[in-house]
Amino acid sequence: MKSLRHGGIAAAVLLATTACAGAGGGGGGAENSINVLMVNNPQMQDLQKLTADNFTKETGIAVNFTVLPENDVRDKISQDFSSQAGQYDVATISNYETPIYARNGWLTPLDDYFAKDTAFDQDDILEPIRQSLTGEDGKVYAEPFYGESSFLMYRKDVLDAKGITMPDRPTWQQVADIAAQVDGAQPGMKGICLRGQPGWGQLMAPLTTVVNTFGGTWFTEDWQARVNAPEFKEATKFYVDLVRAHGEAGAPQAGFAECLNNMTQGKVAMWYDATVAAGLLEADDSPVKGKLGFAQAPVVKTESSAWLYTWAFGIQKASKKADNAWKFISWASGKGYEELVGKTLGWSKLPDGKRSSTYQRPEYVQAGSSFAKQAEAAIAGAKPTDPGVQPRPAAGIQFVGIPEFTDLGTQVSQKISAAIAGASTVDAALDESQELADTVAKKYRDK
Repeated sequence: MKSLRHGGIAAAVLLATTACAGAGGGGGGAENSINVLMVNNPQMQDLQKLTADNFTKETGIAVNFTVLPENDVRDKISQDFSSQAGQYDVATISNYETPIYARNGWLTPLDDYFAKDTAFDQDDILEPIRQSLTGEDGKVYAEPFYGESSFLMYRKDVLDAKGITMPDRPTWQQVADIAAQVDGAQPGMKGICLRGQPGWGQLMAPLTTVVNTFGGTWFTEDWQARVNAPEFKEATKFYVDLVRAHGEAGAPQAGFAECLNNMTQGKVAMWYDATVAAGLLEADDSPVKGKLGFAQAPVVKTESSAWLYTWAFGIQKASKKADNAWKFISWASGKGYEELVGKTLGWSKLPDGKRSSTYQRPEYVQAGSSFAKQAEAAIAGAKPTDPGVQPRPAAGIQFVGIPEFTDLGTQVSQKISAAIAGASTVDAALDESQELADTVAKKYRDK
């Protein structure tokens, strides 16, 4: 699920590997320092800049950061944690990796730490986020830096001019009808932007939420692949037809970043994607600031369909500095850090989406008045263990929480993207994909 926070902007950010050492000294071998490996998105870069003058100054613990683009950081984290090399004490992992890493014994459970750290306030973490970072044993293995869901963003001024009112909780058919009505409402404007760029976290993220609410699933509870089942096909045909008829130019190559540009530049009237986009669209320098409306993720057969994603911090099991690692996580994931960001960088830059208290902060609510409540509702309504109409064999809304999904989802997305481009059909794409999914399912059926 790529978004601005989850990879969508990564290509636009230069690879950076840097160290940050404050009071207490520098290198990774120093007793009073920790090594942190994290993704290079803007919120993490803010964290990197604020650490020495705040966390290190307060605790004496130096933090040596290694900051890499998403694909690179995932590879490096996987290598270090799977081998338990212990080079890095803390790493950014998502709700996709956390349960898998916990199952493999690569992470330190955090329950004992937050039980003693009353200032951290674990109960303030939004329930879906907390649940998604919990292992099969019921223990918490990572703490969120921020969270996001998905919702529908639209040009309220364009809809108003057409006499159209967007429901707070629209159906996908309503969205398709509105897309047809506003297509061409302004010169060069298309009805909607939907990701078509291949990738398990690009095209497959929003499409899988559509599949869920149409009644489809990748796998049944007993590991039967259902990728070419009627419900999966109906959802995929709907998505492909909608983006082909009323979607953005260059849809087969469009991901989060491209849709963000299209929405910002007035080239599309609607966009279904990550809640984090709202803050960018409503930024002071945005051409569409004040022109937007926000609605919950469209549905068909389910009450909600929004996805759930979080970048979180986990401690490597092999770390010999787990206590200091927790102090860093407690600071970075805590309420005090949000206040620090708000006061020094601006309230719109808060690493939000993880705590109930964030949405009670008057300054934040004012900064995000047009979208904050809708974003909170989207996250709160996400159901990572029950996202569809049938039981699932693994958790996940916009992904299936198994290691094989990164490869499976990417291969399937390539075939569906080809259908969006007109080089294939949905039927052919999903029939071929069914064979790939069944190969994965067979491994689990045979266990």
